Amino acid sequence: MKYEVGDEIVVLFSNEEGRVIDIMNEKMVMIEVKGVKFPAYMDQIDFPYFQRFSKKTIVAAPKTPKVYVDQVQKEKRRDEVKVSEGIWLALFPKFDSDIFGDEVVEKFKVYLINKTDLPYEFTYRLNYFGKTDFNITSDIHAFKDFYLHDVSFESLNDNPSFDFEFSLLNPDKTKADFCEASFKIKPKQLFQKIEKLKEKNEPSLNHLLLEKYPNKVYEDTGLDLRKLSGAGFKVYDAKHARQNLEPARSVVDLHIEKLTDSWKGLSNFEILTIQLKEFEKWLDLTIAHRLPNLVVIHGVGSGKLKDEVHDILKVKREVRSFVNQYEPRYGYGATEIFFQY
Repeated sequence: MKYEVGDEIVVLFSNEEGRVIDIMNEKMVMIEVKGVKFPAYMDQIDFPYFQRFSKKTIVAAPKTPKVYVDQVQKEKRRDEVKVSEGIWLALFPKFDSDIFGDEVVEKFKVYLINKTDLPYEFTYRLNYFGKTDFNITSDIHAFKDFYLHDVSFESLNDNPSFDFEFSLLNPDKTKADFCEASFKIKPKQLFQKIEKLKEKNEPSLNHLLLEKYPNKVYEDTGLDLRKLSGAGFKVYDAKHARQNLEPARSVVDLHIEKLTDSWKGLSNFEILTIQLKEFEKWLDLTIAHRLPNLVVIHGVGSGKLKDEVHDILKVKREVRSFVNQYEPRYGYGATEIFFQY
């Protein structure tokens, strides 16, 4: 549900602010504006954050001599000019008071804000440790915002990744077929940003996802790379790029004692992080070298590592299939992956 009882709102046709006092059904809420209570459809109201976010400081104009109607010259019509400022991810905090009366963040309302003159189709995923917790595919029009969902404050302690894939709603042969953008934030950074937000009295945490939609990259760009080479940069022929990569493996063992000598003092979370980082490295190399298959040894244990590996494989386009079945060498402690290119 987009709105909850107590949420601040603004009435779109009058720009008056109020609050939600009751949820009537999936389409209507009861609101209170200046002491008056009345029902409203959800598409007739919105959160006031964007109005505050975009509101400019108004400077009072100096007083001028009185001018009568017959003295006023007609002005040419001025159309509003909207400046393209990219696509943004905005997290609007909803504050509450704790038992000591201090203001604390209860949750965030997550919005996608399109401040460009192009409409896009997008796929959004909220991931924790490579596992998708929420996803949605939709479209967003030019200079519009899109409410995604609510995220609890506690869940942002788990190193979330806000991942997006954009494509043009109206395809353009000169533009890229799609592009990706993501936002990751650590708990310490989050706390610092919230404190700055309070100090500056700003309505939201904002992150620029995409400044400008990229053009299509053609194989023959006509670039003269000799200058880069002469400046000391290594320049490789893209056709032979795989020759300059680290060799891939057909079998990868993720047991922690195989990856580091100083693992005994690590927490389960730290161990899992090292294992997944190692797995993604060899998975990417396997795909880069276009190998047909890869065996990953994850062991049996509690099954956490196996589940995380399988969740990553499910969202890889190059993965045709994978299977975890009994194998004489590894028992049930390995997964074999088959690729498609």
